[in-house]
Amino acid sequence: MARIGSSELDVFPLAFGGNVFGWTADEKESFELLDAYTAAGGNFIDTADAYSAWVPGNSGGESEAILGRWFAARGASMRDRVVLATKVGQHPDFRGLKADTIKGAVKQSLRRLRTDHIDLYYTHRDDPDTPVEEFLGALDHLVKEGKVREIGASNISAERLAEALAASEREGLAKYVALQQLYNLVERDQYEGPLAEVVASHGLSSVPYYALAAGFLTGKYRPGAQVDSARAGSAGKYLDSARGQRVLTALDEVAQARHAEVATVALAWLAAQPTVAAPIASARTLDQLPALLAVAELTLSTDELAKLTAASAPDQA
Repeated sequence: MARIGSSELDVFPLAFGGNVFGWTADEKESFELLDAYTAAGGNFIDTADAYSAWVPGNSGGESEAILGRWFAARGASMRDRVVLATKVGQHPDFRGLKADTIKGAVKQSLRRLRTDHIDLYYTHRDDPDTPVEEFLGALDHLVKEGKVREIGASNISAERLAEALAASEREGLAKYVALQQLYNLVERDQYEGPLAEVVASHGLSSVPYYALAAGFLTGKYRPGAQVDSARAGSAGKYLDSARGQRVLTALDEVAQARHAEVATVALAWLAAQPTVAAPIASARTLDQLPALLAVAELTLSTDELAKLTAASAPDQA
C-alpha cells in the first residue's frame, strides 16, 4: 500500500481508471472489472462527474452512476474498503470552480455514487477566473461537513498549484494532498520540472493519469499492427516518434528479462518515480487486467530504471 501525501489514505499501487465505465465497458463488464480488481486487493478507484459526456447519447455522470450501482450491489463493506476519487469542474452542467458550482456538483456526485462521502475530491481542471480562495473555501466546507475526506488537484500549473497551497496555509483551509496529471514514459515533459518540484516540496503525492499513453505502453501498437480500440488514434501517434520506438525497445528488453508484460514494466517505471503513489490505468476487458495488477509485485532494478529513463529522455525526441 502507498500513502497519499499527508492524508490517512492508503492505496493499492494501481488506481483503476473509471473513465471506461459507460464508454468502452458497459455496466455488466464494468461490474466484472471492479469485482476482479478488488478481489486482487485493489482499493483505489478513480472517476469524474464528467465521465463519459463525450460519448454520443451520454450527458456526463455515467461512470459515477455505474459505480454507485456496483457499490449498492456489493454492500457497505465494499464501500468501506475502497478509496473513492472523483472530480469536479468539467461536467457539462457544472463547469468551472465557482463555490456554487462545486456545491451543486458534489450533491449530484454523491447521489450518483450512492455514498455519503468522497475520499479524494479533485478539482478536475484549474479555473483561472475563480480565485483559489473561493474554490478552496467551498472544498473546505465540504471537508468540514464530512462529504469529502481529502482534496486533490488535476490539470493545474506549478504556479497556480503553489498559489493554492499557500492560500490553504494562510487561510487555514483544506489543503491539496494529491496531484493528478499527465505523466508516463513518453510524456514526461509536463510533470518533470517545476510541477514535480512543487509536489515534492509540499509533501503531495502524484497520481498520474494516461499512465500507459492511451495503450501505447502496453506494447500492442507496433508498425503495421491493427488494434481495435477507441484509443487507437491517440496511441498510434507515438509510433511516429523516435522516442516512442526507443521506449518500446527498452520495454521489450526489460519485460523479456523479467518475464513480465510490457504494460507492467511501464507502470513499474512510473510507480518508482519520486512523488508517485499510484498510477491510474484502466482496462476494457478482464484479460487486460492482470498486467496492470502485476505492478504491485514488480520492483525494477536501478539499472532497469536507468535504461527506461534514458530511452524516454525528452531531449532525445
